[in-house]
Parts: sequence; C-alpha cells; structure tokens
Amino acid sequence: MEQVKIKAADGSGEFSAFVYKPAQKAAGGAVVVIQEIFGVNDALRATCLEMANMGFTAIAPDLFWRQEPGVDLTDKSEAEWKKAFDLFNGFDQDKGIEDLKATVAYARKLAGGNGKVATIGFCLGGRLAVMMATRSDADANISYYGVGLDGLVPEFGNVTAPLLVHIAEKDEFSKPEIVAAVEAGAKGNRHIETHVYPDVMHAFARVNGVHYDARAATIANGRSAALLAQVLG
Repeated sequence: MEQVKIKAADGSGEFSAFVYKPAQKAAGGAVVVIQEIFGVNDALRATCLEMANMGFTAIAPDLFWRQEPGVDLTDKSEAEWKKAFDLFNGFDQDKGIEDLKATVAYARKLAGGNGKVATIGFCLGGRLAVMMATRSDADANISYYGVGLDGLVPEFGNVTAPLLVHIAEKDEFSKPEIVAAVEAGAKGNRHIETHVYPDVMHAFARVNGVHYDARAATIANGRSAALLAQVLG
C-alpha cells in the first residue's frame, strides 16, 4: 500500500489517498473505492486488497479530511456509530464529489494502468457512487446499499456509463418506497442495473460487519467483478 496526496479542485489543500497495486503486473484499469461513514477502515482496506487481487489498482481517498483526517472507525460500538453519524452530518457531499473527481483524474494517470477508472462505494459511498454516475466521467460506477438514493432519481437521465446498484431488501436506512422509487427510476435507463437482495440488512457486504451475509455478498461481489472486468479490462 502506498499513501499519496491529491490536490483538491477548490484549492483548499490536499487529501490523502491509499493506493493498492496488483501483486502481478496487469494492464487493467483502476477502481476508486469510496468509504462508508466509518472512514478508510479495515473493511475498506480489505475491499481494496480484493480489487488488487483481481488485477486492478485500487485507490481509496480520505473523504472526511476537511473535518478530521485519518478517520478509521468500526461498526462495533455505540461511540463509533455516534462519531460516524456526526461526521456524516457534517460532510459536504458536493465537495466530496469534487474530491472523487480529482481522485478519478489521478487514477487515470497511474503507471501500469490503461486509463480506465470505475468507482465502487458502500453506504455513504454507495450514494456517492451514484452521484459519480450522474456527475462524472468515470467509466463505471457500483453502489452498495447507498443511502437516500430516491433523491437522486431525477438525475438518472444523466447516467451514460454502466451503473450497478446493489440494494438490501431489509435495509433499515431505506424504506420500501425508497427502493421502489429507485427501481422505477432506473427502468428508463439501459445503463442502470439494480438488484435487490432478499432478507438482508444494510451493509450485508461489509467485511466482518455485524450484518454481513456471505451468500448475498458473494452474489453481489460476483456481479461487481463481472462489470469491472468488462469495463476495465
């Protein structure tokens, strides 16, 4: 793993990003791995390693840097949940998108790659991945149990690259009507693919998370891997 610095587009400074390169040289693209509300933690690093093991370069930016650099929390304690939600509530999503765009631009130029870049995000990152699909030039975007996606449905017409949306049927942060609105909005765009996983809760694919579901995670991760292989080479 290598820690790099990326300049913020608004000139306010620079933020850290963590780069994981494939063990074997590959000419594949890069994957920007977008954090949950817990920051760049063990679960996110495990996802980066998984991307690298598949032959892609993974890069995870520290999106909470304007509030507190280096946030690294788990979902195992009430105190960590409280801090995570405080950070989420104070997070400027529009500035986060600009940081992600800067990360995508940086990733396109990484040595050994082919210039193609996808994003993959979870929870807050799942929402940001959808926003990247509507507002950026990323070559593909993958969202796991993104929050508040119904509010982004009006932007779905802007999606022109593959967008894969993984939804938990019993997500405690997404009511059934939210899921229905997302599915309905996606039907009019051939670039958007949605999948609802039955009987699982939010964060069913979080590595070592309290709601991890091996079957649903394996199916979802397989679909994600297939899309990444197709788009990134």
